[in-house]
Amino acid sequence: MNRVKSPLLAVIVIAIIAWVGYEFFLSYQQPPYTIQGQIESQQYSISSKLPGRVDKVLVRKGDTVSKGELIFTLHSPEIEAKLEQAEAGQRAAGALAKEAQVGARQQQIKAAEDQWRKAKAAAELLEKTYLRVNNLYKDGVVAEQKRDEVKTQWQAAQYTESAAFQMYQMTKEGARDETKQAAEEKARMAAGAVAEVEAYAEDTQIYSWFDGEVSQVLLHSGELAPQGFPVVTVIDTQDSWAVLNVREDKLKAFNKGEQFSAYLPALDQTVTFEVTHIAVMGDFATWRATDSSQGFDLRTFEVEARPVDDNIQLRMGMSLVVEL
Repeated sequence: MNRVKSPLLAVIVIAIIAWVGYEFFLSYQQPPYTIQGQIESQQYSISSKLPGRVDKVLVRKGDTVSKGELIFTLHSPEIEAKLEQAEAGQRAAGALAKEAQVGARQQQIKAAEDQWRKAKAAAELLEKTYLRVNNLYKDGVVAEQKRDEVKTQWQAAQYTESAAFQMYQMTKEGARDETKQAAEEKARMAAGAVAEVEAYAEDTQIYSWFDGEVSQVLLHSGELAPQGFPVVTVIDTQDSWAVLNVREDKLKAFNKGEQFSAYLPALDQTVTFEVTHIAVMGDFATWRATDSSQGFDLRTFEVEARPVDDNIQLRMGMSLVVEL
């Protein structure tokens, strides 16, 4: 019986010694260094360059949207009023330009001609009157003062005739080329004002510029939307990457272009990533003091990496673990 117990006791002692030795071995092994990061995705804000009241929001959180899909509409009475004002200005400028091109109406030309003929007849009558008075002056019948008065009236009638004739000619010729060009430019300016307001009016219907998934709806129907304020945010689920905060003494494991493996608990899967960007974080961001006698601290770098396999369905906010 003692012979049987002796080998068994020896085996137990050897096992205990081996276990203790193995535990001592593990205690002196450096534990793996773990870095935890998370998944980020490209996010877009959909807003309007106009302030206004939200009329309708046509999407909800979680909806998948496509580029060119109507997202929300705004109600802006101010834009409608400005559009009416701009269109009225365009019509007025167009009418003036047309009038400058067409020229005066026949009635205006006839009236100017009649004014000229009336002034011409008056000038001819005063010419004859002057000649008679001048003959009487030579015969000593009338005074020189009377002759000079009639002569002055005749000269004034000639000037009146000349002015009426020039007005008649201007009426027949129509507007000057410079006036026509100015009228055309004003019409173009008015058309540009209409186009500008129409562009603003079109921006009351906001479409998505991207494919993605709605992550937030920040404003709803009836609420006021300030200029440029995001009403809906969209995440591009096909454009995701990993972000790690790496202490600089571990940065040698994340050279740009190199690959590493990370475990994603949400997928229960190990995924291979490729480092695409490295940037130092802001001053005093998560620094850790080393030996104070050495006189330096360790900085933290932000490392971005994208999955090698594009078919991996990553979502924003997923965590990942990297062991070095």
